Amino acid sequence: MLDSIIQSRRAYRALESVEISPEDVKKVAGLVSLTPSCNNNQPWRYIFVQNPVILQSLFTALSRGNAWAKNASMIVAVYSEVSLDCQISGRDPYFLFDTGMATAYLILLLSEMGLVAHPIAGFNLEKAKEILKIPKDYSLITLIIVGKHTSVFPEEMSEKQRENEGRRPMRKSVKEFTSFDQYSE
Repeated sequence: MLDSIIQSRRAYRALESVEISPEDVKKVAGLVSLTPSCNNNQPWRYIFVQNPVILQSLFTALSRGNAWAKNASMIVAVYSEVSLDCQISGRDPYFLFDTGMATAYLILLLSEMGLVAHPIAGFNLEKAKEILKIPKDYSLITLIIVGKHTSVFPEEMSEKQRENEGRRPMRKSVKEFTSFDQYSE
């Protein structure tokens, strides 16, 4: 079951708006809370944006290449802060790892519901934080554009985006990102 969700999950850009109930959002958030984390700190924070006025405002923070997101049903802001998780001397901040794991759960759960959950990095960070009232000392890690996939391309999609919509992007071979027992090139 999980393997079929992973295989079918795609970051589509051709979206149509669909109703996502508060109950479904709460169910997803409850399941995300089960994600493992260092000392069970659960450093992830999410803002589920569905209010049309706030969505419209948030769309103004997106890069031109992400203008296709205007048909989103919801945008999920993923944020956290270093002090919310383990701080191990001599190590990189751990909160990003734990928040990444929880966000992967979130994306898979939304995918299981038949939704597209497309994380983006192309947005004005300060403007988005201001719109969402996220404190300055928190890291806004990504925005996840959520909607229902459609075959109708929004006019904002570039020609390249339209071409890529129909096929899964190439993936690295397993041997390109794995080693066994010790580091190898």
